[in-house]
Amino acid sequence: MKPDYKNWMPKGMIYTAVAGTALFLILFIIFGVSGIIKPGALKTVLFIVFLLGTLAGICVSAWMILMYRAFSYNGKRQMSKQIIEGIAGYVKLPEGGKGLDVGCGSGALAIACAKRNPKAEFTGIDRWGKEYASFSKTLCENNAKAEGVSNVTFNRGDAVKLDFADETFDAVVSNYVYHNIPSNNRQEILLETLRTLKKGGTFAIHDIFSKAKYGDMQAFIRRLKEMGYEKAELIDTTNGKFITKSESKWMELSGSALLTGKK
Repeated sequence: MKPDYKNWMPKGMIYTAVAGTALFLILFIIFGVSGIIKPGALKTVLFIVFLLGTLAGICVSAWMILMYRAFSYNGKRQMSKQIIEGIAGYVKLPEGGKGLDVGCGSGALAIACAKRNPKAEFTGIDRWGKEYASFSKTLCENNAKAEGVSNVTFNRGDAVKLDFADETFDAVVSNYVYHNIPSNNRQEILLETLRTLKKGGTFAIHDIFSKAKYGDMQAFIRRLKEMGYEKAELIDTTNGKFITKSESKWMELSGSALLTGKK
């Protein structure tokens, strides 16, 4: 039995994009090229609209396919695996310690952390929404079983309001989650996660920490230090650490960084 961590670019989204492109192409042929509509202003408008729709669909579909290939655990690039293992490398739990993965998806990060810390317990939570319908609690549990990892559990949860008391975990991690949550203040969501971290605990949160999505992250780091955090830093992961500069641009991952430190 092999683990199936799926892909961060779901096939369903690709199929939808390809289907939409095919529809525009058909409409372009019918209304913009064939003789169903007589030459004139209307036909010209339809020709342009459906042609542009077809070209845009081709570009989006091609981009999604390239993303799928880059993220695939079975492909040549295996970017997802590189990122997951990179984040997990920052997590060292004491014997009997507890760790939390917020937005665990298919369980990859929680399982990677649990494997590296066999004498600790790790918990992965996710809302498993319809956007990623192929991800589920059952999938996570099956992947843990396939990896031979028994010190990890999975539950449904909400990153905006975690169902855990203050200072519950020795480590908290997350990967590409918070930027997907509709919010005017994602820094507060980060604080909600860090609320559950014990004094002396470590955190490693990877996301697209652009100013447009998060505001001034350097100010946030200063805020953490003023709150008493022993260490907090933002590490650029688009310099070859996890992904390259060129990849971050065409994959729209510019601003990707690892927020890490100790409470």
